[in-house]
Amino acid sequence: MNLSTTDLPTLDHWIGGATYAGDSTRTAPVHDPALGTVSKHVRLGSTADVGAAVAAASAAYVTWGDTSIAARQTVMFRFRELFDARRDELAEILTSEHGKVLSDAAGEIARGLEVVEFACGMPHLIKGSYSENASTGVDVYSLKQPIGVVGIVSPFNFPAMVPLWFFPIAIAAGNTVVLKPSEKDPSPAIWMAALFTEAGLPDGVFNVVHGDKEAVDALLEHPEVASISFVGSTPIARYVYENGTRAGKRVQALGGAKNHMLVLPDADLDLVADSAVNAGFGSAGERCMAVSVVVAVDTIADELVAKIRDRMGKLVTGDGRRSCDMGPLITAEHRDKVAGYLDVAVADGCDLVVDGRDVDVDGAAEGFWLGPTLVDKVPTTSTVYTDEIFGPVLSVVRVSSYADGVALINAGPYGNGTAIFTNDGGAARRFQREVEIGMVGINVPIPVPVAYHSFGGWKASLFGDAKAYGPQGVEFFTREKAVTSRWLDPSHGGLNLGFPQNS
Repeated sequence: MNLSTTDLPTLDHWIGGATYAGDSTRTAPVHDPALGTVSKHVRLGSTADVGAAVAAASAAYVTWGDTSIAARQTVMFRFRELFDARRDELAEILTSEHGKVLSDAAGEIARGLEVVEFACGMPHLIKGSYSENASTGVDVYSLKQPIGVVGIVSPFNFPAMVPLWFFPIAIAAGNTVVLKPSEKDPSPAIWMAALFTEAGLPDGVFNVVHGDKEAVDALLEHPEVASISFVGSTPIARYVYENGTRAGKRVQALGGAKNHMLVLPDADLDLVADSAVNAGFGSAGERCMAVSVVVAVDTIADELVAKIRDRMGKLVTGDGRRSCDMGPLITAEHRDKVAGYLDVAVADGCDLVVDGRDVDVDGAAEGFWLGPTLVDKVPTTSTVYTDEIFGPVLSVVRVSSYADGVALINAGPYGNGTAIFTNDGGAARRFQREVEIGMVGINVPIPVPVAYHSFGGWKASLFGDAKAYGPQGVEFFTREKAVTSRWLDPSHGGLNLGFPQNS
């Protein structure tokens, strides 16, 4: 890694509608994972930098929170059109900093754009209710109003989609935003902030502060930040939830996962094998919704493992800007950590069917490579099973029955996503009822809800009461006010025969 290179660009923050260097001298390297080189540096914001962003957001909220719904929607629609027209540009940025292949980057952007389009319906989503003559001459109605300055902390694995889960809804509802993206791939956040400014968003409504723990703690502690939205590992999610709520903030903190796919004997094993490979190795397994454990009823396990292995042999690992199926991992350190689990697998008596350390890559030798890996007969006591590996390692656990499979899934500490593959409608219906997981797929391996539903798990996969986007996202970024009203004398505003207009 050429960390000593001094002529590389440094990515600044975005505060008050423009780039902002701030007072911190700390920086971090941003890599091109497929090349194994440093492409730029990013500033690591100080507590003062976060304070500057919050001050800009607070000042902007005075006007933006009082701006008409119609005017806010005009900006949202412009942002949507600009975003859609230039999505290929963002995909290239994603691939260069995260490493995921261009097609995967395009998919991430498409799912994020769904939330922008959902937020374009905000006039309907924040309508209140009205009860006329609740008592004689008394009307009662409710209003939904913004909550103020909101903080967002997003992870490296979806540097565009995860921020888009939150800020379009927050902004359309009248809030202002301070986003702290991952320092590993920070450029998409700046790209989106600049695009929003181009769409006509007033200065200070959307701000970006890069950084590490210091910046996160500053957001958690700042008295003018009303809420925190977080996505990341479970230990940090718990930390954010506990410290944010202690500071009196609303918090939605989405944590880790260990997602299981239960395969019954009547399932279409070709569909299962395709789905397991797609869900296990897309984005190099760096997805909180990745399938990391295939739970196979023992009678079909050997056949299924053979089919998965066959499909894995056809995958091409390499530079995501080429015609490859899977790219590198985000950093060399993370690659080495994931690869270390393969030694654990062997020591724990697992069958290492496909060893990703032996992969031939279509890319630079210095890239952060680990190929798709398949581990069979994994004991549930092994850390290969219990840990969220967050890489291209697919484990197979064998069970004797449907009941044993459900019991295994429910015994885990996480409750993010799961799937069942079967042609038995009764078994599928029973599964969706009995499994203790927040998002369930039936013959669908990655059950990420569409934008007008909400995303979030159970147990140690979600801290707080609100899931991301959808109806729960709207509720999280608004607060309801009930008004009881009596008017004794009617009045009017005079004559005006013009057609009424929104403004």
